[in-house]
Amino acid sequence: MSTINREEVARVAALALIDLTEEELDRFAVELQVIAQAVITVSAVATADIPATSHPIPMANVMRDDVPGTPLSVEAALSGAPVAQSGRFAVPQILGDEA
Repeated sequence: MSTINREEVARVAALALIDLTEEELDRFAVELQVIAQAVITVSAVATADIPATSHPIPMANVMRDDVPGTPLSVEAALSGAPVAQSGRFAVPQILGDEA
């Protein structure tokens, strides 16, 4: 079983150019060891006859069918607009005349 100690955490942090305090080195060494142990436990249970999954329950596409419908008329689309001009939404100008 591999162990992750504070020296290993310090080495990886130095490679990643991350400054860690002494307390962070101790805390991360413990937390990473717990994670490594969990991976070992799962790896021991996962065998070739168990299919890999990304979700514990089967997932299906829940999107509706793409069925063409009747589009909104220009009047209906613009009915909720605060300001409309020449059959278009009117918005404040954000660029100068040079654009």
